[in-house]
Amino acid sequence: MKLLVLVKYVLFFNQEDLYVMKSLLKLVMIMELLWLLLEKDILNIKIMKILVLGSGGREHAIGKKLLEDDHSIHLYFYPGNGGTSLIGKNIENHHTTLDLCFFAKKNAIDITIVGSETFLLEGVVDIFKYFGLKIVGPHYLAAKLEGNRIFAKSFMKKYGIRTPKYNIFFCYEKAMNFLKKNENSVAIKTNGIAAGKGVFLAHNQNDAIKALKNIMIKKKFGKSGNQIIIEEFLQGKEASIISIFNGKEIIPFLSAKDYKKIGENEKGLNTGGMGAIVPNPYWTNSIWIDFKKNILEPTLEGLIIEKLTFFGFLYFGLMITYNKVYLLEYNTRIGDPEAQTLFPLMKSNFLNIIQSTFQHKKIFIDWKKLCSCCVVLSSIGYPEKYESGKIISGLNSLKEPFYIAGAKIEQEKWITSSGRVMNVVGIGNSIQEARKKAYDQVQKIQFDNLYFRKDIGL
Repeated sequence: MKLLVLVKYVLFFNQEDLYVMKSLLKLVMIMELLWLLLEKDILNIKIMKILVLGSGGREHAIGKKLLEDDHSIHLYFYPGNGGTSLIGKNIENHHTTLDLCFFAKKNAIDITIVGSETFLLEGVVDIFKYFGLKIVGPHYLAAKLEGNRIFAKSFMKKYGIRTPKYNIFFCYEKAMNFLKKNENSVAIKTNGIAAGKGVFLAHNQNDAIKALKNIMIKKKFGKSGNQIIIEEFLQGKEASIISIFNGKEIIPFLSAKDYKKIGENEKGLNTGGMGAIVPNPYWTNSIWIDFKKNILEPTLEGLIIEKLTFFGFLYFGLMITYNKVYLLEYNTRIGDPEAQTLFPLMKSNFLNIIQSTFQHKKIFIDWKKLCSCCVVLSSIGYPEKYESGKIISGLNSLKEPFYIAGAKIEQEKWITSSGRVMNVVGIGNSIQEARKKAYDQVQKIQFDNLYFRKDIGL
């Protein structure tokens, strides 16, 4: 009917307007055809809905990568942050894993991706799977590889995975007696998770005893410090290998170097991470071969034998020393800030990788032949006490990639809301070029009590 009306109007136009009207007529015909197809549900287009669990820069990076690969995806975040609110919907008032499960069921969420380890150790994967929901991450028992260091060390020992020598202590007195007899540098670690802050490197007895008291007497990390591990200190270069696990095969990503200490030259307290670079310049072919033989392959064997297989990510925290690589820890999710450093270099479609994981398909990941450098901007006082609510300026002048972590929007202003505020990433043909671009971007950001390390990538 609309087409007939338009044809009648065309008869009254002169020759000069006829060409324009013919074009308009074609456009209307195409639009009516598309409308007809949609009305009859012939196209049957399904929009993918994805829920991401977490509130940091990692979760913002996951969301940005998914949208970069497919603009039609609908993203949901719990609890999310100011950055995720701009690319998806932050969920409120769903405080338990069961609430999240009901939300996913009600809103027909296709896939849930767990970013933060907290959710994993609450059994979110087990609950989602019980209700028939797809979720990326390990079940509760496999998540103990990250959430329980004693469990992880026992696993490493059983399957001959190279790790530093260690002792386990369940009471303060025995740990204290051990330290008094030991004059070597040690790493003192909480058994449970502590947001990346539960590791203390002590190079003398006084520092070791102070760390022990903070963990087991002052209960600085709560129940996570009820048991501890005292591990031999290894001098070397740290490396991070994030991988994806499809239940049969572990596929490593590019090597990364994480900067964990709050102070430059790796001094001060441990943090969740103050920066990262990709690729790790100390990750050579010989180190890769050593890693594969002494860590990767026995890990896969152990996961299969112990029935700890899952669909998700496995992070290897490593130390390279004397041409050997040692496993310091497992994480059962993507690292932060490694994720923010890796995703800008990933050419492959991230959603396709995840879907291939569920289908046990062979996974190939294509990477840009470039380097990246991520600098974390934090609040002074982090990882201990810090002030929030500081106004952030300069965000509008930033170039991608950058990611929001502990910041929110209030009355159209960006406000700091956590210790690690945001991540700025530089991309280049070398680490040096990537580093320069990252720090050029850092100079554009301002807020009271801003702190960042100046040696990332050096």
